[in-house]
Amino acid sequence: MTRLPTLLGATALSLFAASLAQADTVTLTDIAGRQVQVETPVQRVILGEGRQAFFTAVLETEDPFARVVGWRDDLREADPDSYAAYLEQFPEIGAIPTFGGFKEGTFDIEQAVSLDPDVMILNLEAKAATDEAGYEEKLAAVGIPIVYVDFREKPFENTMKSMELIGQLYGREDRAAEFNAFFTAEMDKVRSVIAAQTGLARPLVFVERAGGYSEDCCMSFGSDNFGRMVEEAGGTNMAAPFIPGTFGTVNAEQIVASDPEVVVVTGGNWQAYVPGGAWVGVAPGADLAVAKDKLAGLMQRPAFAGTRAVESGRVHAIWHQFYNNPYSFVAVQQLAKWLHPELFADLDPEATLKELHSRFLPVDYRPGYWVSLN
Repeated sequence: MTRLPTLLGATALSLFAASLAQADTVTLTDIAGRQVQVETPVQRVILGEGRQAFFTAVLETEDPFARVVGWRDDLREADPDSYAAYLEQFPEIGAIPTFGGFKEGTFDIEQAVSLDPDVMILNLEAKAATDEAGYEEKLAAVGIPIVYVDFREKPFENTMKSMELIGQLYGREDRAAEFNAFFTAEMDKVRSVIAAQTGLARPLVFVERAGGYSEDCCMSFGSDNFGRMVEEAGGTNMAAPFIPGTFGTVNAEQIVASDPEVVVVTGGNWQAYVPGGAWVGVAPGADLAVAKDKLAGLMQRPAFAGTRAVESGRVHAIWHQFYNNPYSFVAVQQLAKWLHPELFADLDPEATLKELHSRFLPVDYRPGYWVSLN
């Protein structure tokens, strides 16, 4: 049953009017392999993460939040610079109702029901928590279907599938296809070059996940996410043999013993979580001089001092949020540029990021997504 939005702005009214003429119940297969019945195009959406704004902005560039009736309030703290850019352009997002997390057990079903959504879009990593608490059944009982997408666990298998899926939900299949064509073409700028090499020397790369976020050393990635990005870019992920899943920890002694040739630290503005922390604040609009100083400071820790990477200056930091949004191809290009500068002399990841903004995003490009010691 199509439900009338409680507040009908011009965009919401047009969406509702379109739904009356075009609404159709379809069965979708989500990223978890579940068969889900949803009336499409959906008009009222709950986003399981605020950072899902990164995909809704691509599909609904003119008004990314027209369908969003609730979301988790993580974008404001996890990526405050992106949040500020979107808030400036779309001040109404400050009034979107927020809710707690599934993993934390603070999600409120009654609140979700009060928002009267057509669908709830969750990231795949939330499924274990929803299964444990029985949220799928509880929400289904009140007429709220869950659709799982994934840009984090296996981004190179699931990003384009997820965009297709959300495109179906939104009735924006053509826009999803346009983005996926861009994703494929930009990835091919790296893949085609790597595939053409015979006997490619793959540098050993250690990616520290959120370096400086805590005093512990050292979070990293297994064979997927940034670990897979390293492999796509023509490197060898040092942590893969030591982390069986997507995420895990490598001890300092192992880093010293492996002696990586390149170190990449993922960073962001985490002032809300760790005020004044040692994290490297790369993000849109970041002060890269400050970020570079903090990156240099992290390399003085015993795990890194004296490694080939530090001795040669092949130390870099990159925006952490590439790990959980549809823009991972940009990170692959920048990694390739760092790992094989001679092969990718003509590749311009910043130009790619600017084109992403001009073609698909409603906010202006601001530099600050990466920095290098050399």
